[in-house]
Amino acid sequence: MSTEQASLPFRPSNALDGRVFSHPLSPLTASEITNAVQFVQSLYPTSTTLQYKAVTLQEPKKAELVPYLNADHNGNKKPSIERKAFVSYYIRNTDKFHEAVINLTRQRVESNVRLGQGIHGPGDAEEILLVEKIALEDEAVQAEIAKLKLPKDTALISDPWIYGSDGVNDEQRMYQCFLYMRDPSNPSNLDSNHYAFPLTISPVVDTVMSKVIRIDMLPTGSDHNVKEPQPFRIPPPNEYSPEHQDLRTDLKPLSVVQPEGASFKVIEVGETGRILQWQKWFFRVGFNQREGMVLYDVRYEDRNVFYRMALSDMVIPYADPRHPFHKKAAFDLGDTGAGAMANNLKLGCDCLGSIHYLSAMLNNEKGEPWPMENVVCIHEQDAGIGWKHTNYRTGTAAIARSRELVVQSIITVANYEYVMAFIFNQAGEVKYEVRATGIVSTQPTDVEVPWGTIVHPGVLAAHHQHIFSLRIDPAIDGHVNRLVYEEALPMPRSDFNPHGVGYSVVQTLVEESSGLDIDIDRNRTFKIQNTSVRNPINGKPVGYKIQAPPFQKLLADADSFHHKRAEFADHNIYVTRYHDGELYAGGKYTNQSRGGDGVRAWANRKENVTDTDLVVFVQFGLQHVTRVEDFPVMPCEIIQVAFKPVNFFDKNPALDVPPSSQEINQSTLLSSEKHHQPSVEAKVGEMGEVCCSSKL
Repeated sequence: MSTEQASLPFRPSNALDGRVFSHPLSPLTASEITNAVQFVQSLYPTSTTLQYKAVTLQEPKKAELVPYLNADHNGNKKPSIERKAFVSYYIRNTDKFHEAVINLTRQRVESNVRLGQGIHGPGDAEEILLVEKIALEDEAVQAEIAKLKLPKDTALISDPWIYGSDGVNDEQRMYQCFLYMRDPSNPSNLDSNHYAFPLTISPVVDTVMSKVIRIDMLPTGSDHNVKEPQPFRIPPPNEYSPEHQDLRTDLKPLSVVQPEGASFKVIEVGETGRILQWQKWFFRVGFNQREGMVLYDVRYEDRNVFYRMALSDMVIPYADPRHPFHKKAAFDLGDTGAGAMANNLKLGCDCLGSIHYLSAMLNNEKGEPWPMENVVCIHEQDAGIGWKHTNYRTGTAAIARSRELVVQSIITVANYEYVMAFIFNQAGEVKYEVRATGIVSTQPTDVEVPWGTIVHPGVLAAHHQHIFSLRIDPAIDGHVNRLVYEEALPMPRSDFNPHGVGYSVVQTLVEESSGLDIDIDRNRTFKIQNTSVRNPINGKPVGYKIQAPPFQKLLADADSFHHKRAEFADHNIYVTRYHDGELYAGGKYTNQSRGGDGVRAWANRKENVTDTDLVVFVQFGLQHVTRVEDFPVMPCEIIQVAFKPVNFFDKNPALDVPPSSQEINQSTLLSSEKHHQPSVEAKVGEMGEVCCSSKL
C-alpha cells in the first residue's frame, strides 16, 4: 500500500477549539463528522470529489480507556484521552480507496493511507441506487429485456449484489445485479413482491466506469447451460402486505401496559452518549456504520463483566454451484453495514410497552452528517417464570416472574430482515438474539433442483446458511481472564463405579489462541474465568459460561473463496489475545475480499491466552433449507447465544426479585385452589425419639 501523510497545519473554519469533548466512547457528533471531513477534503484540490464510506469514532486504545473507565466509576480524576475520527473514502470515480485518522482534540490529520489494490470499501445508499439506475438504463440490458415481451408499463426492479469472489477477473469493484419485475397486472403497487417475478438477465456493473460491463444469463435448468431470453410466462402474484390477505377476525387484543412507566433509566452523556441502568446492570450503548449497536463497559452491581460486545460479522453463502450464483456469499456487515441498514423502528410494532428510542448520527456518501432516527429501541418484557418452588407439604409456592431488558435494532438487507437484540435478565445473564425474517432471495427456474426449493411457479429459493460471529471482549471482575471448557465424561466401570452410572466433569484450559468446537455428546461448555477472584462459597474462579446452539459449519470446502473469506465460519469458538483494532472476524474489508486478515489469521499466531487480556468470538447460525412456507415472507427463525454466571455470585442473584402479585399482574383468575399433595413428616420428641405422621 502507499501512504499519503498530511503535514499541513490546516484548521477548518469551525474547528472545535475550546469545546468540551464527548465521553471517549460516545459516537461522533454531527459537528465532529463535519470537522473530520473538512480535514480530509483539505488534503486535495477543491476540484477533487470524494466519496465517503465511513466517518466514525476511532475508539481509544484499551490501555488508555480502562483506567479512564475505572476512574469514572470510582469518582476519581479521569486521565485525558484524545478524541479521534476514522474516515474511509474513495476519490470519486476511481479505485483509490483510503483510510484517514483525524485527531479532533489536536485538530490535525494523524494519517492518510491509500490502501492496496484489491481492497474494496463497502457499498452505500447512493452507490446502490446509482448501480440500479445504470443497470436498468443500459441499452444492451434493455434489448435483452425486450426479448421477454413483457406487458406494457411493467415495472422492472434491479437488486444489486456485492459481486463476490471467485478469482476470475474479479479485481475491479463490481456489482452483480439480479432483475425482477413487479406484478404487471398492478404496476402502480410500489410494494408489490417483485421476488415472485425473477428474470433471467443479470447485468454486471463496474463502479469505477459506472457502466454495465457484462450481461450474464442465469441458468434455469439442472445444469450450467443458459439460453437467450424468451417470452416470459407470467406467474400469478404472491403478495405479503396485509391489504392482500384475508385477515383473521378471531384474535383478541393483547396490550402491554406499564402504568408507572419502565424500570430502566437512560442517561444522556453529551449529544450522542447513552448510559443504560436497569436492575443492577450498567452499560453504555454506541452505534456505528458497520456494527450497528455496540455495548461498552457492561457491569453488574459495579462489577466488571464485559468490556465490549457487538456482532462482529456474518456471512450468508448460497448452495447453487452455477455461475454467477456460486459467488453469492453476503457479508452484510462488512459489505454494507448494520448501522447503515438500520430501520426506523415503529412504536407498538417493532417494540411493545414503554419504549425508549435511541437515534444515531452517521454520514452519507458526501461526508455530511446523516441523522438516523429510532434505530435502537429499549423496552422491558415479561419472560415467564424466573424461578419457583412449591413446598408440596404445605402447598405454599414461592415464585418470581422474570423481567428482561431488550436493546434491539432491526436491519433490512434488500430482501432480508434481521432483528438483533441484547437481552438482559435479573439473574445476571445476557443473551444475544437474532431473528431472521424477510423474503428469501429468489431466481428463475424451469425444474426442481437439489440445491433449492420451488416456492412459487417458476421461482427457486436456493438453500443457504446464515453464520454469525459475536465478538465478546470479557472483563470478568477484571481484564485478566482465561478460557476453559468443561466436559461431562462417564466414569469407567470399576469397584468405585460398579453399576456404570457415574460420570464426572473434567475441565481443560485453552492455553493458546485457536479455533474450537462444541461437542454435544460430551456436553462441552466453554467458560471465561478470572482465577484471581474466587467464589466465597466453593473457592472456584468466578466466571461466565457460553451457551451457543450447535450449527452446521460452513459447507464450502477449504479451498473455496467462501472458506478463505469467512474466516470465522469453521469453528464455534475462536479465542485470540487482545490487540487494538481487531474487531471484525471476517477482516476489515469484506467486499470481494480474499481472506487472510480475519480471526482465523489472528488465532493462527498461537499466542498465549491464559490469564491475560483475551477476546472470544462466538459463532452461531442456521442452515436454511428453504420451504414453501418461507414465501412470500418467512416466519422468524430465532437463534440465541447466552452468557450465564458460573460461581460469580454467592447465591441465585434473582432471589430479591419481588414475588409475582395478582394486584400488579391483573390476570384473569380461573381457580383459587392450592397445589397440595399428601405428605409424611417426622418430628424429634423430648427423649430424642422420632415419630412420623401423615398429612392429607
